[in-house]
Amino acid sequence: MKSLPRPLVLAVACALLGACAVGPDYKQPEVATPARFKQAEGWRAAAPSDAMARGAWWELYGDAQLNDLVVRLNNSNQTVAQYDAQYRQARSLVKSARGAFFPSLTGQVGKTRAAQGAGSSNSGFTGNSSILDTYNAQLGVSWEADLWGKLRRGLEADKASAQASYADLANMRLSQQSELVQDYLQLRVMDEQKRLLQSTVEAYQRSLKVTENQYNAGITGKVDVAQAQTQLQSTQADMIDLVWQRAQLENAIAVLIGVPPANFSLAETTAIPPLPQIPVALPSQLLERRPDIAAAERNVMAANANIGVAKAAYYPDLSLSLSGGYSSNSYSNWLTLPNRFWSVGPQLATTLFDGGQRSAEVERTEGVYDQTVAQYRQTVLDGFREVENYMVELKVLDDEARVRAQAVASSQESLRLTSNQYKAGLIAYLDVVTVQATALTNQRSALTLLQSQLVTSVQLIAAVGGGWNAESGLVEPPRP
Repeated sequence: MKSLPRPLVLAVACALLGACAVGPDYKQPEVATPARFKQAEGWRAAAPSDAMARGAWWELYGDAQLNDLVVRLNNSNQTVAQYDAQYRQARSLVKSARGAFFPSLTGQVGKTRAAQGAGSSNSGFTGNSSILDTYNAQLGVSWEADLWGKLRRGLEADKASAQASYADLANMRLSQQSELVQDYLQLRVMDEQKRLLQSTVEAYQRSLKVTENQYNAGITGKVDVAQAQTQLQSTQADMIDLVWQRAQLENAIAVLIGVPPANFSLAETTAIPPLPQIPVALPSQLLERRPDIAAAERNVMAANANIGVAKAAYYPDLSLSLSGGYSSNSYSNWLTLPNRFWSVGPQLATTLFDGGQRSAEVERTEGVYDQTVAQYRQTVLDGFREVENYMVELKVLDDEARVRAQAVASSQESLRLTSNQYKAGLIAYLDVVTVQATALTNQRSALTLLQSQLVTSVQLIAAVGGGWNAESGLVEPPRP
């Protein structure tokens, strides 16, 4: 140390002593968390099934084709790809922030040729030569001492932003998965609707044939035939209407898995995935399971760290630099000891007056922090609201489904009795038409209700975070 210049020794000592970081240390904002959900009565406690524990929550529906489609979405969805690219950018910023802690090394090798007028006075030029060649080889080292924690706070902010970006990626992936599963389940219910209408059309065709035979035999009037034809054609029109509705869902699934709709089709199946049993987490666990809540909390952390960066601007920056090399007018003896040079020294720089710019920046970052805290708390409240809404919706739909099933059974029995009465000539065909329409309406309503139950179950799974949780990487995302 004695052989080093005194200013350098002093600067190194200051850097070693500078272990503090200005600005507030991060504390997670407090939020009002209820002990349980209001609609949680009757639900199982949070004990995630094997599928949700692995993150593959869509496997709860037990449909192999659906599982394959979600895998294709995870690999090829372009919206998810955009968020993945944003996350990789955020990781690169973290890597760059880490690099600021290390000295930077620069190297330079070059030759310059200079000319000067004969009347100029310069020790490098002679009266016989107005052109001078100079050969330079130089290495330089510079390092900024993080005395006040500006670099540390910057790294803290970049890491929190990367973690928020990671959660945004998870949230978008969950959103796209949810949309695909909803579309798929609706499409399968629509296939069942089509089968119901097809069987109904066949039954109506038989009824029309019977009515025409009775009309030809003089048993019934022309009005009965017209009613039977109207009922048949109306049902056929309803079946045709399902074609474009199904095509829209099929095209939406194609875009979600990243292929043109023209190159994708889903064959009809004869089964609808069953309604799964969904475990509901405690409200406190929701804060860890929902990626949008986790992203909002990481944004608060980044905003808090940026306050420290802004406050560090009040303090002077200390940088150390060292450079050395060789410089000569002759190439032959360029890299020789007499031609060497070096320089070393610290530099302490600060802004003495800026017209209030630094204080304004501190105020701005504090305002951003308050904004992110409010956004975090609002995201938590929205999460609680969504879970409560979907839980009560599923409960109401379940109660309605039991009543609807009874209505379907009653309408089928009424149709059987009415058909027998008509065949016996006891009632007019108009009575049969009315009962047939009621039976079909109840059957279609039951399928629409099942569709609503399946869609709401997907929405509830997404509202509790799907199979994602903070331990999957948010606390410390993969290092760049």
